[in-house]
Amino acid sequence: MEVFDSVLELIGETPIVRVNHLDTGPCQLFVKMEGQNPGGSIKDRIGLKMIEDAERAGLISPGTTLVEGTAGNTGLALALVAAQKGYRLILVIPDKMSREKISNVRAMGADVVLTRSDVAKGHPEYYQDLAQRIANETPNAFFINQFANPSNPAAHEEMTGPEIWRQMDGQLDALVLGVGSSGTATGLSRYFARVAPELELILADPVGSILTEYINEGTLSDKSGSWLVEGIGEDFLPVISDFSRIKKAYAINDKESLLAGRELLEKEGILAGSSSGTLLAAALRYCREQSEPKNVLVFACDTGNRYLSKMFNDFWMRDQGFIESEQHGDLRDLIARPYVTHDTVIVRAEEPLANAYSRMKLYDVSQLPVMEGDRIVGIIDESDLLLGVLDKSNHFQEPVRSVMVTDLTVIQVEEPPRNLLPIFNQDHVAIVQRGEEFLGLITRLDLLNYLRRRTDY
Repeated sequence: MEVFDSVLELIGETPIVRVNHLDTGPCQLFVKMEGQNPGGSIKDRIGLKMIEDAERAGLISPGTTLVEGTAGNTGLALALVAAQKGYRLILVIPDKMSREKISNVRAMGADVVLTRSDVAKGHPEYYQDLAQRIANETPNAFFINQFANPSNPAAHEEMTGPEIWRQMDGQLDALVLGVGSSGTATGLSRYFARVAPELELILADPVGSILTEYINEGTLSDKSGSWLVEGIGEDFLPVISDFSRIKKAYAINDKESLLAGRELLEKEGILAGSSSGTLLAAALRYCREQSEPKNVLVFACDTGNRYLSKMFNDFWMRDQGFIESEQHGDLRDLIARPYVTHDTVIVRAEEPLANAYSRMKLYDVSQLPVMEGDRIVGIIDESDLLLGVLDKSNHFQEPVRSVMVTDLTVIQVEEPPRNLLPIFNQDHVAIVQRGEEFLGLITRLDLLNYLRRRTDY
C-alpha cells in the first residue's frame, strides 16, 4: 500500500510549476507550491522542526503547553503538529488575521487570544510580547518564539533549500522570498551560500515594513507603517535574521499585492494567499527588469482558501478601494451591492422568514429589501425578523410580508451624502432610487467605507 503513517509525513516535497500566462520579460518564472503542504503553507516545515527539536532537547514533553505569537501561517502549522502530537497550544493572533485562519486553528484545537494589530513591539498588547507574558504566567508552558528559535532557519537550510536545488536541477538564477520571522531568508541564505553563492536572493516586502529600506539603503528605521498583507513584513529585525546575501528588495503596496494574487489565480490557476501576491508582484518586477534570460523561483507561500473573505471577495476589495468600479458622482458610488448588477441580496414578500434568516447569515447582512418584480415593497431587518418568530408556533414559516416594514425611507440618487445622516439617525437604512427605480441600499458602514476611500485617494 502506498500510504503514510501520519499527515506530518506529507510536509515538504512540494511541486514547482512553470508560469505560462504572465508577462515575465526575458525570464522563466517558477512557482513553488507551498500550499500543497498538509497545513496549507510553507510554515508547516518550521512548525514540525521547532516542535520536534524541542522534544529532542528535552524542552517539552507530554503535558507541556505550547505558546506562540503569530501573524500568519506559523500558528496553523503549530496547530497541525501540536494536535498530532497531543500538545495544548495557545496562539496570540493580531486582529488583522483572516477569519478563515482563525476558524482553522480553532478547529484544530488551539486556544486563540486575539490582540491588537496597530501596536509595535514593546507594547504589552503586541502579539509577541503578549505571547511571552502568557507563557511566563502559564504553568509548564514553553514559548516557541519563532523569531528567535534557531530551528526555524534550520528547517529551510536542511529541507527547503536542498529540495529546491534538486527539483531545479541546479538551474536557478534568482529566488524571490518574503520575510516574516526571517527563517526562510536566513536558512536559504546559509544553504545557497555553500552550494550556489552566485544565486540572487530578492526580498518582496510590504509597503510599511522597515526591511526594504534596510536592504536597499542599509539604514534601520524605528518607524513602521501598517499593511493588510498577512504573514510578511516587519517592524524590527528578528534575532535569527541574516540578510547579508539579500542584495535587493522591492516594496509592494497592498493593492498591487492583492491584485497580483488574484491574477495568479485567473491566469495560472494557482489559488494562493496575500503574501504570495506580494512575492509574485516583486518577482514580475524583477523579471521584467532583466536584459538576459534567467530562471527565477518564487514561493506560493500558502493556499488562498484562507483569504476568500478578503482578497478574493469583490465586495471587500471594492470597500478597500483595490478594485476600481464605475464612478457616477452620485449616491450610486456608495452602494456596495447594486441592484442593477444583481448583487443586492433580496427576499420576496411571500417567501418564509426562514429564507430571510438564511440569507442574512449567509451574506452577513442585517437587512434585506423585499421585492415584487423590480419594485421594492418593503424591508426586513434583524429586529423585524426577531419579532416575527418570537412566541409563534410555526414562526419561521410565516411569510416575510407579515413582518416587513412598508413605510420606506427613500433618498433620491442625486442627493448629497450628507442627506443620509438624518436617515441613519432614525436607525434606518437608506433606500436609494432614481425616480421610482430601485438602485440599492446604503448603510452607515457603506458611507464610512466611501469616506475612507476618498481619504486614501
